[in-house]
Amino acid sequence: MPLSPPVSRQLRHRRAIRIEAFERDDGLWDIEAVLTDEKTRDFQLVTGVRPYGQPIHELWLRITIDRELTIVGAEASSEWAPYAGLCAESNPAYRSLIGLNLLKNFRREVNHRIGGAAACTHLTELCAVLPTVAIQGFAGQVWNTESGNPFDSKDAKAASDTPPFQLGRCHALRFDGPAVEEYYPRWFERAGTNDTKPRDT
Repeated sequence: MPLSPPVSRQLRHRRAIRIEAFERDDGLWDIEAVLTDEKTRDFQLVTGVRPYGQPIHELWLRITIDRELTIVGAEASSEWAPYAGLCAESNPAYRSLIGLNLLKNFRREVNHRIGGAAACTHLTELCAVLPTVAIQGFAGQVWNTESGNPFDSKDAKAASDTPPFQLGRCHALRFDGPAVEEYYPRWFERAGTNDTKPRDT
């Protein structure tokens, strides 16, 4: 369902975020993110006028992860920024992400290591969505989405006593919802119960 029709308005600013997951030939994965801010007119920065068509920000972040979602490489680049080289000075700070696991208190650890003035606000914002993009990239490729342990092989599905990883993590896939009842009946629970044990189907 689309949004309701807006009132009359004019576009003043556009922020675009693109994040892609790449499987590498060496078995690792790259998660690459770019954030771009653009104005719809020439824009006065304190450092001078940024002409229309040139971004205010174009910031890149790439992490390399293993199949357990541990970061083994990280780099950042500030192609466009309001303060040019001064903004880019914090890019090496993102190497401190190496060693973190995307599923183990990742956002909290990011804030601890590179929050505030330790790095770039916008690049650090990108970190918040890296775990879910990695999960989407791994789903059906690295992970078995039918098993409670995403690292199980397809053959282990029948033996698993744990719900599939994605269940219970959003409104559509709540255990008492119609999607689980239809597509994952083994794990469906009636509202008001706490039983998530497997059911024979």
